[in-house]
Amino acid sequence: MVNAITRLTRHTHRKFAAIWHLLLVAMLLAPLSANSTEQTAFKSGLDQLLSSDFNDISQGIRLISQSGDERAFDVLTMLLEGQLYVYRSENQLVTIVGENGSKPIIRPLFTDANAETETVSKRRVKRVGINNQLRGQLKTELALLNLSSPLAANRAAAVKQTLGDIDEALFSRLSEQLATEQDRTVRELIDVALAIYRLQAPGSAIDQQLAALSTLGASYQPAARIAVTQFLATEPEAALARSAESALTKLDGRVKVAELAETLFFGLSLGSVLVLAAIGLAITFGVMGVINMAHGELMMLGAYTTYVIQTLMPDHLAASIFISIPAAFVVSGLVGIGIERGVIRFLYGRPLETLLATFGISLILQQAVRSVFSPLNRSVATPEFMTGVVELNPLLSFTLNRLYIIVFCLIVFALLFFILRYTRLGIEVRAVSQNRAMARAMGVRSEWVDAMTFGLGSGIAGMAGVALSQLTNVGPNLGQAYIIDSFMVVVFGGVGNLWGTLVAGMSLGIANKLMEPWAGAVLAKILVLVFIILFIQKKPRGLFPQKGRSAEG
Repeated sequence: MVNAITRLTRHTHRKFAAIWHLLLVAMLLAPLSANSTEQTAFKSGLDQLLSSDFNDISQGIRLISQSGDERAFDVLTMLLEGQLYVYRSENQLVTIVGENGSKPIIRPLFTDANAETETVSKRRVKRVGINNQLRGQLKTELALLNLSSPLAANRAAAVKQTLGDIDEALFSRLSEQLATEQDRTVRELIDVALAIYRLQAPGSAIDQQLAALSTLGASYQPAARIAVTQFLATEPEAALARSAESALTKLDGRVKVAELAETLFFGLSLGSVLVLAAIGLAITFGVMGVINMAHGELMMLGAYTTYVIQTLMPDHLAASIFISIPAAFVVSGLVGIGIERGVIRFLYGRPLETLLATFGISLILQQAVRSVFSPLNRSVATPEFMTGVVELNPLLSFTLNRLYIIVFCLIVFALLFFILRYTRLGIEVRAVSQNRAMARAMGVRSEWVDAMTFGLGSGIAGMAGVALSQLTNVGPNLGQAYIIDSFMVVVFGGVGNLWGTLVAGMSLGIANKLMEPWAGAVLAKILVLVFIILFIQKKPRGLFPQKGRSAEG
């Protein structure tokens, strides 16, 4: 009896062990089986792309998308962008990586950059052709793949790509995504995409269309406005038409606000350039009464200093910009001191002769630059941190380079205000500008103040040249475009007044940009000039007149 029980127990153990081994083997082979299924579907999809039949290609797109293979997105993207080819003799998918004369250089799909390439005749390769229907399918499949991305930016891009162009399958997928989506931006985009579909889908109920119009009316997406406009063109019934017109009015209002904000931003950026160009001229003109026609060329020297430093540091663009700012200040400042000591100090009290002398100096500086750098314009690269835009909403975005220039202008203004307000040089500059004779009687060396003031104003002009190099090409005539505007800013704001220069520069920049859309760039400048002439007739000393005995005399 005991032996029978022992045999039964051993037999039972062997059966359990065998079952356990089978389960273990199944568990180990399950991922391999799933992976094999993915690879089979992916390979089948690639094989379908070799066909010339659009139906086969469509089936291939579907298989690749549903395969779960990590390479699916790359294949579908290349197909959409026309980068997939069939090598006829080998009947395989290839990509073109270059050309040898007129012959393409091909590489098999999914091989690394070091894989062997082959130069073949154009007739031996054929692009995988797609039609509009397949393009729509590709966009849908790419969107579906991106909707599963862990990155919110990728999911948002996927929804944006399909706005106004979704089918029933994608509508269902977006509805499922909305239920689990956590990112606010992606949720808003999905709401707009679903609303557009409900608005345009045949057979949609009126209450669904009204809800869709309400959603679209609150959106900032350009696709929402397009959808509402197209819906109105279908002449819907009265209730829907009123709701659509109300939504369109809201959308148009947002567009106008965004356009106004963008115009004001461009006006502020132009005003910042004018302030940078004029602020150095304001203090030299205010202290010494010198009409410096070479001020634009001092800006040009600052721009060329930026170009030279960037040429010496081609691999460190960001650092070169920061080094260029003090370097341009020193270069232009020293040239300014040289001009004041060598020419201008002999011409004080003779404004016409000073104007002619500085005009001659401007021609000399222009010719010197042409001789050293040639007459051709030079391009200064923009550092990566200054490229791109800041998007506040889909209707409004600001370019980073202009935003940095506005900030740079305010920093320069603040530093100059601090120097003139709280340093010994600033106190002496204000004393000389208000009453030169009294300042000299109190022991102020007016000649030294004149030289330092001219150097300071010239140095700031050089820093303005650094800013201009990020907006336009650097050339010998760079400063000529801003010298007249600089004098207008100085006269309008009040000679020698920093706050007046800031207010005048920003005001003229905004006024120019506000008038350009309906008057044009040239007529806008003419109208601004006419306004300043009429304004000076009423207030000859500008917005913020200088105070002091010399000013009053």
